[in-house]
Amino acid sequence: MVRKIDDLGRVVVPAETRRLFNIHEGDELAITVENGGIVLRKLDAICVFCGSEEGVADFEGRGVCKPCRDKISVM
Repeated sequence: MVRKIDDLGRVVVPAETRRLFNIHEGDELAITVENGGIVLRKLDAICVFCGSEEGVADFEGRGVCKPCRDKISVM
């Protein structure tokens, strides 16, 4: 898929891609640079504490991995 960037620097994520990744209006996307490319990830799929992408689940509206959830529960 190819999309153009508009005059405000925005790009539209196609509807089929949003459906595939369960992205809805108001969701936050993390934008990173990896190996010379731009990567978009749905924010709740990344742990807000350690950045892990493994075992991430919603906790109080944010993505938190199991090890970090375990640390929170001990506090």
